Amino acid sequence: MIIRRTAILAALCATVVISAQSPAPVPFDLEEATIAGLQQRMQSGQDTAHSLVVKYLARIEAVDRSGPTLHAVLELNPDALAIADRLDAERNSRGPRGPLHGIPILIKDNIATADNMMTTAGSLALVGSRPPKDAFLVTRLREAGAVILGKTNLSEWANFRSTHSTSGWSGRGGQTKNPYALDRNPSGSSSGSGAAAAANLAAATVGSETDGSIVSPSNNNGLVGIKPTLGLLSRSGIIPIAHSQDTAGPMARTVADAAALLGAMSGADPDDPATKDATRRGHRDYSASLDPNGLNGARIGVVRNKYFGSNPAVDRLAEAAIAEMKLRGAVIVDPANIPTLGKFDDGEFEVLLYEFKADLNKYLNWLGPASPVHSLKDIIAFNDRHKDQEMPYFGQELMTMAEKKGPLTSAKYTAALARNRQMARTLGIDATMTKYTLDALVAPTSGPAGLIDLVNGDSSGGGASPSTVTSVAGYPNITVPDGFIRGLPVGLSFFGRAWSEPTLIKLAYAYEQATKHRKPPAFAPSADTSRP
Repeated sequence: MIIRRTAILAALCATVVISAQSPAPVPFDLEEATIAGLQQRMQSGQDTAHSLVVKYLARIEAVDRSGPTLHAVLELNPDALAIADRLDAERNSRGPRGPLHGIPILIKDNIATADNMMTTAGSLALVGSRPPKDAFLVTRLREAGAVILGKTNLSEWANFRSTHSTSGWSGRGGQTKNPYALDRNPSGSSSGSGAAAAANLAAATVGSETDGSIVSPSNNNGLVGIKPTLGLLSRSGIIPIAHSQDTAGPMARTVADAAALLGAMSGADPDDPATKDATRRGHRDYSASLDPNGLNGARIGVVRNKYFGSNPAVDRLAEAAIAEMKLRGAVIVDPANIPTLGKFDDGEFEVLLYEFKADLNKYLNWLGPASPVHSLKDIIAFNDRHKDQEMPYFGQELMTMAEKKGPLTSAKYTAALARNRQMARTLGIDATMTKYTLDALVAPTSGPAGLIDLVNGDSSGGGASPSTVTSVAGYPNITVPDGFIRGLPVGLSFFGRAWSEPTLIKLAYAYEQATKHRKPPAFAPSADTSRP
């Protein structure tokens, strides 16, 4: 018990608050470096995996621990340099394994690693827990030669705790800040992964999404985020919300980097039946989709209902994107509305409540007797006992609602799940794409980042997001930087049918190369209201 209390106190010492003084960091040697560029540096001898790790660790110290104090990184891997040394020796003796050999990657703290780091979903309730093995995608990354540099902060329990939560806050890590404007929210549960990738704290990061938690922080942090088809990436070893919608995915500064990370993580996992088709229908290498002329001849439908009309500035950027795609040879079908949008929102929430209880209890059972908590009920009780540390700003209403739900055999659950999938898939995305003979759909990802608000919780500068229909359907969604509003980035989403990642990557890459909207953050104290 003494060890447990000490571990909690140590974790609390890492918590920071937003500082009024946030000086900008010094210039960084690897700013905006791509994975291919880092490989060239190692191939030429300019850098090694060891030196890259050293540089990114120094960057984290300068930006995350001091300076702007982003609070994006929750924990560093104490073995990172030793791993890098082994990979350098292997490169010298046998050559690189592939595009990720020696590349430092940060992963979200709900992704299990069986090493000297914890996996806690940002909660003090899991401080000290050690998973019995790596998550499948971590095994994939290690096999590809990636260096797991550390764990990123997140919205605690992947933002499924309270109806008034502030995204980016966790009991272990405090509040993550947006590097474009430090008083703005990084968004989504993958907030630390978003802020870290944007601020060049690693070559790229891994997030996870149930509804919006990859694409929303990518939108707010000027990134490319890929929410893949459900089943392309294994979920085994990832602290869950809901198995019908959960998936991990890459978050990076370029489409090419996101695609490289996606390919490295994909594949069939015997412990996740949803991935049974991942090897046959997915890809380990998406480089063939990186075609700068990929928009030429593509039929792209503009989904206007629900996604346009909430923010004029967002709409203007989306209209400019549509015009640019036309110039690049795309056939624009406008509008190509999805008639079922908004008809499954309540049903989605119902399904998530049922699955959260069942899936989280299953994960905690997988952790075994060494886990400090063994059920959702235990977590609720822990939070009540540690209110000052775990619930200083918002409560756990969602957890208590989920705890009251019955088993996954409940008729209410099975009916809601079936209807959701029909509305989002058959009568939704599939019907619209068939009606207009489309290769993909497009819409604004979201509005610019809202202010961090620990009193009222999250707010948004945009309307509905395509993340809901793609998450409920289990279909892929790629967001790409689409410009800035008062210095705050916003994104454009390309989405479509299941297993259409090659097509979406091709379109997103061609749009990215045509526009080059991505700009590194300046760590401004607030949004620039003098700009449009």
